[in-house]
Amino acid sequence: MREIRCKAILFDMDGTLVDSTVVVERAWELWAAQHNMPLAEVLAFSHGRPTISTLEHFRPGQDHTRDLEEHGRFEETVTEGILAVPGAVEILKIMQSQNHPWALVTSAWRKLAETRVMAAGLPLPAVIVPIDEIQNGKPDPEGFLHAAAQLGMKPEDCVVFEDTRPGIDAGLRAGMRVIALLTTCPPEQLQHAPMIRDFREVQIKSEGEFLTIQLTDGTGNAGA
Repeated sequence: MREIRCKAILFDMDGTLVDSTVVVERAWELWAAQHNMPLAEVLAFSHGRPTISTLEHFRPGQDHTRDLEEHGRFEETVTEGILAVPGAVEILKIMQSQNHPWALVTSAWRKLAETRVMAAGLPLPAVIVPIDEIQNGKPDPEGFLHAAAQLGMKPEDCVVFEDTRPGIDAGLRAGMRVIALLTTCPPEQLQHAPMIRDFREVQIKSEGEFLTIQLTDGTGNAGA
């Protein structure tokens, strides 16, 4: 059992709080087929990154306006199959009932973030930092730093939950502690400790303004 004390928790969305794998992979499948791109490579690169970063990576220097519009329209309107990551509902109930600061920092734009969180049956936090309201997406730390500032927290008082390497890097560069979820990528790709399978391996205890996050050693890495 490992314990981490903090004052606020910052959550990524896709793959962390929300399982949107079915919708995300279908959207990229359509785009990859349209442009004759290798789907496996597109999916591997896209995890945790803004859509425009993936488009530019595979088709550099192109006008991505139409692709962004089509991709966005698909993701905003298709919600079937979107679920909460196991244990996420319970964790957020604790955060809300104890009135502890928490925020969502996501590579999705605001409308999509709100749509997916609600489709998964999760509450919306008071602070959401989406990609369309900052200049630099993950792995840049801007989103996490912006969220901490809105919550009135120092970076070192925040813990980040993330499921991809760009997100982990963003949290670490922000000067925050990061807990990785094995919901999207294998351990060798994340290369980070502590790691958990999902929020069923997390317990949160309230101690005044502090939170104690307890991680079980279910993966063999949480206690590293």
